[in-house]
Amino acid sequence: MTPRWPVVLFDFDGTLADTIPLIVASYHHALGAVLGQAAPEDEVRSWIGRPLQPVLEERYPGRGAELTDVYRTWNLANHDELIRTVEGVPQLLDDLHAAGARTGVVSSKKGDTVRLGLRAVGLEDRIDVLAGQEETTLHKPHPAPLLYAAAQLGAAPHDCVYVGDATVDVEAARAAGMGAVAVTWGAGLEAALAATSPDALVRDVAGLRAALFDDGA
Repeated sequence: MTPRWPVVLFDFDGTLADTIPLIVASYHHALGAVLGQAAPEDEVRSWIGRPLQPVLEERYPGRGAELTDVYRTWNLANHDELIRTVEGVPQLLDDLHAAGARTGVVSSKKGDTVRLGLRAVGLEDRIDVLAGQEETTLHKPHPAPLLYAAAQLGAAPHDCVYVGDATVDVEAARAAGMGAVAVTWGAGLEAALAATSPDALVRDVAGLRAALFDDGA
């Protein structure tokens, strides 16, 4: 097996792990507890991939910090119960390493929260670098966090691909000069992902494997 890119960087939520039900439930809880409001699920899903507090402050001016605190408290309390493994991902990461590729996670979440998630789905020891929210002042779709992760591995951007489930993931990869692969099992709508023209749009881990290896093995 030969990797198409020597470095494979992944988004976490909705890509390496099925955290979407956890995120949606946490968001609904925070809105209900703080504001007594509800939001349609498509609104909740639309921000995934961006840092939480700025999104909440943008949508609910003056309440972002409080909403974020309530969200995170509930999210952490229910984290391990609601997070799910994406079938086939652990083996894919093992096969990438066995083929000589290095892997990383670039997320808009705080690093400690991502590490908690990686542990919950058994991926912590399968990742070579982690770039969380704290590592850069600019966030996706800006390329800064992706370029940070590549620099930590001593890799040139053109030797990297970024795999994610949101349009901001593809946009960040393009801005960074990296390959871009979009997955449809996360938060993003397939039509919106397709409109960003990723190098590959995949519907399952078998498709992702085919996109990442020259021989599709």
